[in-house]
Amino acid sequence: MKKVMVGNHAVAWGARLARVEVISAYPITPQTQVVEKLSEMCADGTLAACFIKVESEHSAMAAVIGASATGARTFTASSSHGLLYMHEMLHWAGGGRLPIVMADINRAVGPGWNIWTDQNDSLSQRDTGWVQLYCETNQEVVDTTVMAFKLAEQLNVPVMLMLDGFYLSHTAEPVDIPDQELVDRFLPKREAPYKLDVEHPHAFGALVKPDAYMEMRWLMQEALRKVPQALEAIEKDWMRMFGRSYGAIEAYRAEDAELLLVTSGTVTSTARAVVDARRAAGEKIGVLKVKMFRPFPTTLLRDALSGVARVAVLDRNVSPGHGGIFAEELRSALYDLPAAERPEIFGYVLGLGGRDITPTVIDDVIEQTRTGTVPSRADLWVGVNL
Repeated sequence: MKKVMVGNHAVAWGARLARVEVISAYPITPQTQVVEKLSEMCADGTLAACFIKVESEHSAMAAVIGASATGARTFTASSSHGLLYMHEMLHWAGGGRLPIVMADINRAVGPGWNIWTDQNDSLSQRDTGWVQLYCETNQEVVDTTVMAFKLAEQLNVPVMLMLDGFYLSHTAEPVDIPDQELVDRFLPKREAPYKLDVEHPHAFGALVKPDAYMEMRWLMQEALRKVPQALEAIEKDWMRMFGRSYGAIEAYRAEDAELLLVTSGTVTSTARAVVDARRAAGEKIGVLKVKMFRPFPTTLLRDALSGVARVAVLDRNVSPGHGGIFAEELRSALYDLPAAERPEIFGYVLGLGGRDITPTVIDDVIEQTRTGTVPSRADLWVGVNL
């Protein structure tokens, strides 16, 4: 079934196809349409889920933590300061190994007050133990939402999927809605190995002494280390059933590239168009899209970038006092490659607070990367008008 829908509704449809059982909701721009659509689905009976209206984002995450601990399939969504308000509870979900799925509609963090997109809200949560998946299109959003539940429940880890505020959340695109019967075969009902059950009591979130705490974090780390292989297998199943796959990273026209653009989110689509034009002019330029940021796909990136001369990382985010977050993580991943195989990394900070990243902007980035010597600094800011 084909439908034209905005990205926020694609999230809601993904949750509906996954037959989510408990939804907690607190609206915040530009996320609001997600929970509005889910509330309509619950009201008209097309989704048999318990819809919990809460007074804050902190409570929204607390509600799905409690529901997930009982064995329910749970979902929520947030943005920007709402996600920041959840921060404490995100650690409880990650450390508690609860397979919650959440959509974050990427929005800048104030001050100044800004409702447009960048990735600092989700990237500031990167150490909470959540898988992070960044989506490029509305089709990818609906597919990733369903696959996120399978990944979360297979490894007992929470999964956060991201889409750019307004550029994707409020932009309508044609989306192929997977058949519900096939989705049910792909994603059976959750069977939690441990849950709150009066017949079989367990303790959750109790005091842990030093003689056991590190072992819990070790098991958490090992579960996240299994994510790349698990996601690859899940995507193969999705490809077999629905004819689409994405990958933790995706190379586009990169087979012989001398310069690669590293992207995430919607800027990838713009970069593809720029690369097509450059390839038509005979230039060896490609795109490497990073979908999975946590766990960071170090091995995949080392394989993809080894031997490439120059890499331009387009960061719609910044770690103040350090630089673009994807660029810094990439430098760390490639650090111990042999010098002859390690590319020169040009890290660009751009598009913050919803500023447009146009084909002209990307062309300028390519020219600066191609003609520059050693980057003058780790964070090369694009389009700053002072």
